[in-house]
Amino acid sequence: MTVSFAVNWDYRCPFARIAHTHVVEGLLDGADWDVSFVPFSLGQVHVEDGETPIWERPDDDTGLLALQAAVVVRDTDPERFPLVHRALFDARHAQGAKIRDEAVLRAILAEHGVEPDAVFTEVATGEPLGIVRDEHTATVEDLGVWGVPTFMAGGRAAFVRLMELPADAADARRSIERILDMLTGWAELNEFKHTGLDR
Repeated sequence: MTVSFAVNWDYRCPFARIAHTHVVEGLLDGADWDVSFVPFSLGQVHVEDGETPIWERPDDDTGLLALQAAVVVRDTDPERFPLVHRALFDARHAQGAKIRDEAVLRAILAEHGVEPDAVFTEVATGEPLGIVRDEHTATVEDLGVWGVPTFMAGGRAAFVRLMELPADAADARRSIERILDMLTGWAELNEFKHTGLDR
């Protein structure tokens, strides 16, 4: 039976990278998941009350351009999105690339068979920025989301911090299925956090 859930992201968060790598590896391995990938701006979260929203000054934020480009790929080329998505995380966290740099984003898109000019022509319309704003805002207002990665299913939402990239596809699938089982099948659980790390 298909399992439906959503998970948000900002490419700058290392824990979002870990969680989304699990999701992508599971999908590539054939997991029967219907996943909604939801953009979320950590830049907007850190805007103080009374300050201009980041949506009105996107050039001040280091993560919004990548989010906008990814949303275009998600919405126009969903089959290529998982690999592009993983590559954007890897560029930021494994290669130290500056994902606010359009040239960096163009190279990643082209490497994965996505036409960069088409993506950035769409970004220039302003519509992808509006999508990022609206989807971010909806999760904040409807589910109280405050960070990434947050998993959402069945009207519930939980911030989840996995500590390691998946060892393999089976590990990825097990991790995500455990998260979803706790999120949707154990409503009494509110918080479970280790007091320390064995490392």
